[in-house]
Amino acid sequence: MSINSPKDNRPQDEKPNKNKDVALIVGPTASGKSALALKLAKKQPSVIINADSAQVYSDLQILSARPNAQEMEGVDHRLYGYIDGADTCSAARWASDAKDEISAAHDKGLLPILVGGTGLYIRTLLDGIAPIPEISSAVRAQVREMDVADAYAALLSEDPDSAARLNARDSSRIMRALEVVRSSGKPMGHWHAHMAGGISDNIALRPLVLLPPRDWLYERCDRRFQIMLDQGAQEEVQKLLARDLPTDCPVMRAIGVPEIIAMIKGDSSLEDARTRAMAATRQYAKRQYTWFRNQCPKHWPRLDWIINNENMDNIVI
Repeated sequence: MSINSPKDNRPQDEKPNKNKDVALIVGPTASGKSALALKLAKKQPSVIINADSAQVYSDLQILSARPNAQEMEGVDHRLYGYIDGADTCSAARWASDAKDEISAAHDKGLLPILVGGTGLYIRTLLDGIAPIPEISSAVRAQVREMDVADAYAALLSEDPDSAARLNARDSSRIMRALEVVRSSGKPMGHWHAHMAGGISDNIALRPLVLLPPRDWLYERCDRRFQIMLDQGAQEEVQKLLARDLPTDCPVMRAIGVPEIIAMIKGDSSLEDARTRAMAATRQYAKRQYTWFRNQCPKHWPRLDWIINNENMDNIVI
């Protein structure tokens, strides 16, 4: 990634896929990723590939801030709204789909531009997944009956490395680590050391991490949620409710959906729903900010200033 150079320095006859280039723009929600990706896509033949776990679902156009046809401005966008809300999109499924889209883009001489804020998706695509054997149903049932304190104490004994890196109150990860070591006989670290299926060694990655000032980011999160309400977020949630989907479906737990459902059912006011959804969005952005700052490789370029129409032309990945 380079700054202050508005032009792509590639020779005009060199195709973007010559070295299997893949551009990657990551960062917290509302940081300007989509606008930057669109700007870059207009500089050379490209396809934009979604890497956001909410934007994969067809039911969440407004509340996921998924770009509509007009906002795509004629640029090919892939893996947006392609999964029904009744289904669950795992990181492994998305990574498989993204590999196919990247390969198709390279075959057409296009630059794939991955853009999104779901770190697990990106890590699974680049590094692969741990080949953990199927968990024994008996072990799973036994572990899930434990309270988090007992499960953590057991993990300290059976897989101390995993226990050391986990929060003692993180019940889902603690129980996952415990059931893995009990079912497979090997700790989580063993399986993570044998990651398979990643594409990082087969592409020329051109990453950029957006980490704008937090005060600006949080204010933008609040403003964007109000825009979602103005654009029909309540009607979008009403359509979800009409589908009578299980409450544990990812679309039913997406930020803004539970808050608006409470309002529709009369359990809260519009103001309460707005306040809680805005707070949830800011908390999510904070978690993403921390994840991308700490988990991305140190050599990945970080951009810590506010992106706008005036300076966007000066960014080349």
